[in-house]
Amino acid sequence: MSDNTATVINQLRIVLDLTHNEIQVAETRIAQARTEAVRQELSQNADNARERAGAVEEAIRDLGGLPDVVGPLFGRATAMVKAMAEQAQPFDEALLGDLILEHQLLDRARYLRALGTASQHNSVITLAARLITAHTATVEWLTTVLAEDALGGPAALRRTPMQAAIGTAIRLINVPATWSARGIDRAIDTVRATPDRIGALLSRGAHAGDVATKTLVASRDAALESAEEVTRREGASGVADAIRNARTVNGSLEDEELPISDYTELNVSGAVAAVTELTVPGDIRIIIAHEEANKNRHGVVSAAQTRLAAIAQEVVGIN
Repeated sequence: MSDNTATVINQLRIVLDLTHNEIQVAETRIAQARTEAVRQELSQNADNARERAGAVEEAIRDLGGLPDVVGPLFGRATAMVKAMAEQAQPFDEALLGDLILEHQLLDRARYLRALGTASQHNSVITLAARLITAHTATVEWLTTVLAEDALGGPAALRRTPMQAAIGTAIRLINVPATWSARGIDRAIDTVRATPDRIGALLSRGAHAGDVATKTLVASRDAALESAEEVTRREGASGVADAIRNARTVNGSLEDEELPISDYTELNVSGAVAAVTELTVPGDIRIIIAHEEANKNRHGVVSAAQTRLAAIAQEVVGIN
């Protein structure tokens, strides 16, 4: 076996280990998919990675080598550790870790193509080209998801509850503490006021489940709106903005607060047309949250997410 062939086999083994890691990462990301379409895409990505792993194993054998049988176990263990560790990380750091893995695979695929060219292993050249195409697409997809998150989302993937809590804590730490204790008390009292009335209402009985759900949602929205007004009046603009962000995420903004005039009166085609004209990511985020919390028209949500992805790709320079 020539030195060049030994180098190719070594690189293929490393790529195989990284691919097993990639498979496990893709499977852990399925739980973070925002929509069923994204879940299916991630499942397909995992299946495609398994096919690539099989092709890499075959290439190793064709060159006279043996695949590392520990690779799949190593990849699974590494991904499990990564999944647990990233729960204590902000969402963007977790995705950046995924991006690092994909860049490793992409760079090694390019190196493999050069090695295959030098040793005239046409099968390695063909495999490397396949790997380059796949990992280039994944790098662009992850870059787009990160950009969507940076622009205010919602991205194709969403934070786990722990990551969301960490993000909220970080934002609260950065809120200027320039408002009075009286303002805090007013905001807290406003938020606490309605749950007592909810309890009284539910104790009366009739249609408890339906009443509970509708009343809780309505009371939550009213409480947040009142809290935003109080904190803004008290000069706590940072806190008021945080509360408004919560209202946006809940989809509880009033019609006149939406970035599209008379939005609630639009049919699907009209809403889609209006969404495609939006240029501010935050406005698209508002529409998606409002749509998902109210009419939940999948055609409108899909159009809005596509528009946001297009803006994100433009920002990061992906054609």
